[in-house]
Amino acid sequence: MQENAIMLAPTDERNTSKRTLGQYLASIRVDRNMSLRDVEEATNKQVSNAYLSQIENNKIKKPSPNILHALAELYAISFENLMDMAGYISGTKRADTERHGRIATFAEHNLSAEEETEMLQYLQFMRMRKKPGDKT
Repeated sequence: MQENAIMLAPTDERNTSKRTLGQYLASIRVDRNMSLRDVEEATNKQVSNAYLSQIENNKIKKPSPNILHALAELYAISFENLMDMAGYISGTKRADTERHGRIATFAEHNLSAEEETEMLQYLQFMRMRKKPGDKT
């Protein structure tokens, strides 16, 4: 199996479930053009390539906070978000009914200026679409 190969859930309309921690970490690693071994080296073997592979393939669903911290530092992403995705209780957890106000979903991926513009145009299109139940 190729080292950068990851098992992501299909992205069709029927799949509305949230990404798992493993899928999220795999997408960030691939976006950073890093192999599993690159991560192992960059974390001074704090995160072994085998362990990271198990996380990314959802065999390990709740890695230790130390591992999550090392990955957050390496990938320059939110440690708090990783802790939340792993199921650790945070003191700032909001109610599900609250508006989130968080940064854009793709903000942690290195989008080009052109990709960012296209994402914003698509978002504008989606917001302007007629919603079910809207009166004409």
